[in-house]
This record gives sequence, C-alpha cells and structure tokens, in this order.
Amino acid sequence: MKYLLGIDFGGGASKATIIDTLGNIVAEHSVEYPTLHPDKGYCEQKPEDWYKALCEDTTELFKKSGIDAADILAVSIDSATHTAVLCDKDANPLRPAIHWTDSRSKPQSDALKAIAMDMIVKKCFSKPDTIWTLPQIIWVKENEPEVFAKMGKIFFEKDYIRYLLTDVYCTDYIEAQGSMLFDNNTMQWDDELCALAGIDKAILPPIVKPTDIIGSVTEKAAAQTGLAAGTPVICGTTDTVMEVFASGAVQKGQMTVKLATAGRICVITDRSYPNEHLINYAHIVDGMWYPGTATKAAASSYRWYRDTFDGDYKQLDAAAAEIPLGSNGVMFHPYINGELTPYADPTLCGSFIGLRAEHTKAEFTRAVLEGVSFSLLHSMVSLNQIGIEHDDYATLIGGGAKGKLWAQITADMLGITLKTTESSDSSFGSAMLAGIAVGVFSDAVDAVKKCVKVRDTIIPNLENTAKYKELFKKYKAVHDALAPIYHGEF
Repeated sequence: MKYLLGIDFGGGASKATIIDTLGNIVAEHSVEYPTLHPDKGYCEQKPEDWYKALCEDTTELFKKSGIDAADILAVSIDSATHTAVLCDKDANPLRPAIHWTDSRSKPQSDALKAIAMDMIVKKCFSKPDTIWTLPQIIWVKENEPEVFAKMGKIFFEKDYIRYLLTDVYCTDYIEAQGSMLFDNNTMQWDDELCALAGIDKAILPPIVKPTDIIGSVTEKAAAQTGLAAGTPVICGTTDTVMEVFASGAVQKGQMTVKLATAGRICVITDRSYPNEHLINYAHIVDGMWYPGTATKAAASSYRWYRDTFDGDYKQLDAAAAEIPLGSNGVMFHPYINGELTPYADPTLCGSFIGLRAEHTKAEFTRAVLEGVSFSLLHSMVSLNQIGIEHDDYATLIGGGAKGKLWAQITADMLGITLKTTESSDSSFGSAMLAGIAVGVFSDAVDAVKKCVKVRDTIIPNLENTAKYKELFKKYKAVHDALAPIYHGEF
C-alpha cells in the first residue's frame, strides 16, 4: 500500500494526516504552537515554531502508523492565507510573521481606502482591511524601516515551511489572492498594487498551480523530519479551500459552514462576487470560486476562553449543555480580534453582557458558543442579501464541528440542516490534493467520491431557530451600542 501526506498549519496548531490510496485515514497527529501578542491588537507567530511542529508531526506519524517513509507518494502543505514571512535575500526571516488576525495596520488600510479604494476592489475583489498583506507591509515600511530595507523575498506561511523541505521558492494563485498584491483579472502579481506597498514584484514568489509538483524533500529535511529524501512535494494551497474540498464541496451551490480559528460560510459558485462583505477566492476546481463571509474569531474565541479561564473542552461542553438556550441572559460578542462580516471593523472588542450574581462558568461557556454562532448567523444574513444561490443544507467543517453541542447550536441558529464528514480537516484535503497531483485520483470530483464520507446529520430545532432569531436582534443592538465606545467617540 502507498500513502499520501497532508499537513495543515492553522491559527494555533498544525495537524498532519496520512491517507491510503483508497481514501482511508491511516494516522493523524497535531502539535500546538504559540501566538504572540506583544502589543494591543498584535498577533504574531515565529516561523521556526511552524517547522518544529512539522518535524514533530511527521516523526510521530511514522511512529504511530509504522509506515515506511518511502511509501509516501507525495506531500502537500496548507496554511491560513494573509500570513506573510518577510525574509532577506537568503530566505532568513527578518521578524516574526504578522498573523492575519493582527489589527495593527488599521491606519494603513484606512489610508488605502482613501487613496486607492476603487482600484483595489477592481483588482482584488475585496476592500482593504487589516487581514491583507498589503497594509501589513506598509505598516512595516512605516514602523520598521530597517526590516523593510532588508526584504529580499516575501513568503507566505505554507510556502516558507515548504521551502525548508525543498529549497524551492514559489506560491500558488489562491494564496496570492490573499495578499492584495495580486490582480484577480490577470491572475498575476500587479505593479500598481506593489507600488502601493513600495515593493518591486520581483521579490514575490513565482506563481504555480496548487497541484504542481514543485520539488522534493532534501537530504537535510529528510534527516529532520523522517521523510524520505526525494519524496515529491506539491505546491499546495490555503487552508479554507482545503477544508471546503475535504468536505466534498466541489460543485455549484454546495455550501460549507466553518468553525475553525475563523468562521466562514462559503458557497461554491461559477464566478466571483466582488462585494464589500465577501472575500473571494478561486477554488481548486477550474472555473469555480468559493466567495464567503467571515467571522474573525470563531474557534479561536473558544480556545481563548479555555486558556484564559482554564478547562477541558469536553468538561466545558458538558456543563454548557445543562444551560438553556440564551445562556440565562449572558451574551458574548466574539470580537476579540475585531470583526469581519458584516462590519470589517478591527476596532471592535469582545464582550460579555447580562451578567448577574447567580451566573456560573457554565453560562459563560454556552454564551461563547452561542456568540460565535450569532456571528455566523450575521454572516448568513449578509450572504443571502447578496443573492448567491445555494443548497438548503451545508457541511459543517473545522475543529469546532467535533463538538456536538456547538454543532446543534449552529444548526439551530442558522435554521438549516448541517452534515459532518469523517474528516473535514485541511490536512485531509491536502492529502487528497497530493493524490490528484500524482494521479491517484483523476480530479477533485473523483477524490471526493473516493475519500469523503458523511458522519452525522444535524437537524435544526425550528422552535429554537425562532428563539435565536429574536435574540439576534439584541445581539445586533449590543454591537450598535458599544461600537461608538470602541471607536473612541465617547
């Protein structure tokens, strides 16, 4: 038997998955790494932590599975978009990577809106915001000129990690779309956009297809990871499209609801939908797109809550399940890193409201789960207002999908049936993508047919849906009342 390896780098952890050529999961391993917050609104990660995680992932996978590394047909890596690694000409990182959840570049994104909004939207299909690489680079130029002056190569997260495996410098067109330095009309790096950042596009990586075999594991990387030297490595792509792919969403109208570091509701379409409330990305299926809305802190809100107030997810879920809908009046807004859809406002802050002396930790826990799902409901409302046609059900993806309570809350909140698959993890999608690259699967549809298996179906309780619809009015009203405070108007 031969095998395929996919490795995902999410907001706070990596996960590696080995599948066989029949689409069965053989082994999985996950490693967490820290996110640094050196100042208000700052979110950074150290690139060396990613590679350490990869080395542990692969070493442990081979121990768990007993697989001979020589039987791995190909490797694919994915990660979140927008996270750039600024390096010198020799590919040495000049500073920690500014994570896409970082909001320090709000002044720069506001300036871009003032001077180049129409041009940027025309080329990027999105408006400037702190998530994009363009305003982040401008921030570095203005605040760390010594770093900016030394920049000789700009990597993106998965591309930097893959470079350490292969010594090959490149990226894919979906990753490039997350930079705001790339013209979606020409599918090339753009001189005008690069000029806004004050860079020459020559320091950006060559663009290839996600399924292109770009190199192989070097002898040095083999010694560090346990992979066999010479193992083919494909370019790979971004984590969200890999989750979408892993869930089986490859045809027009199919929809995914994501509970991961960020929350996303995406619909598969046959064209892009440039709109201030959407983020448009191409699919790995030729001619298809997956425009989507975004909640900036979904599962990362729950992780923040767990880490800050102590607890185990299973224990927290069990206690929250005993609390009725509405958390006995406690409400949470998951704006701990600002918010994307529908506000695109990095100044927003998270909040708990409605607290009384009788409330316990369990109310707070359920409120966090409901708060994130309220934000997803807000995303769904925005999506429907735009008029994108979609199925009347969706596949629930991301780490949060594993929690039965949160899955039911989300189904009730959205009022639609949700399905989960045996694995919707990005690393599973990347392993499937590697299979396409080396001919194990003929195309994306064939890979889905052979690999994707439905696990559960979550039917919404429509009485709960009606109750959440009423509470949603309060959820929005609280935002409207607090936003002026966060904006410094009082």
